Amino acid sequence: MASRRLRLRLSPERCANVHGMRGGSFRRLGAEWNAKVLARTKTRTRVQRFLPYLPFAVALALLTLLLPRPARAFGDIGAFDPRALLAGGTSGPARVTAASRWSWELVARTSAPARLKGTQVRADDAGVVDGPFLWWSGDAPLTALSPHEIAGLRRFFALGGILLVDDAGASNDGAPSAFGRTAREQIARVLPDTSPIALGADHVLFKSFYLLKRAEGRVAGPRTLDAIVRGGQTQVVFSSHDLGGALARGATGAWENPVVPGGDLQRERAIRLAVNIAMYVLCSNYKDDQVHAPFLMRRRAGALVP
Repeated sequence: MASRRLRLRLSPERCANVHGMRGGSFRRLGAEWNAKVLARTKTRTRVQRFLPYLPFAVALALLTLLLPRPARAFGDIGAFDPRALLAGGTSGPARVTAASRWSWELVARTSAPARLKGTQVRADDAGVVDGPFLWWSGDAPLTALSPHEIAGLRRFFALGGILLVDDAGASNDGAPSAFGRTAREQIARVLPDTSPIALGADHVLFKSFYLLKRAEGRVAGPRTLDAIVRGGQTQVVFSSHDLGGALARGATGAWENPVVPGGDLQRERAIRLAVNIAMYVLCSNYKDDQVHAPFLMRRRAGALVP
């Protein structure tokens, strides 16, 4: 019986040689087995010693899961990122602090993920297609886009990207500045097959989160937004409201620009429009995986014409 029990613990190769072993071999094999049994016994003993503490360990693990987690911030995958577009001679957005405030308002009001530190990308950089949204802000006339910048923006639009052209130099009545006029001219070079149309309160941009009756920013401007729509997808939004001017807030917490003519109530409506734009970007079939952003943007593009 002893040898039978032993064979049941051996490998097939050793089992085949058991009957040919001598006493010394069996003793050596028995010593090996005893060592294994002793090791298993020690392991079993350690587990038994740990059992009384198991409820405390489980409780600690559950408590860790229930602890509040830090808000998603810069570097999080899939988060809304109002990337400032550098093109046509611009070196940065006209309202530098607006992007971080935009993200902050989005997180505070909707709990949607957003990158709390503003980022910038050049139109001729390969990374221009790494996300579905670009924000082109300025208050000075643009220079002509280079062939590489045009090619980069065409790739971005072909993948279903959305661009907000935010005229920071718009007059109080919403008349476009030199930036706004030249931006339209340059976009016409990028997308020569389309023309802007007016978007009213019935468009999804005005109801993607808040129900809004009109567009507003630092200035009241026109009630509508202008947009280029391709294949049913809004791809370029022109704002003559200086949306970034209403969002910009300094390190001290003070708003950087007065809002005219409606003051704080108009600023609140401008922030709501910014939140709606962000939700439109996040909810337009864009999933929580920017590692595959080009693929996802291509899927969202659908029937878009390159």
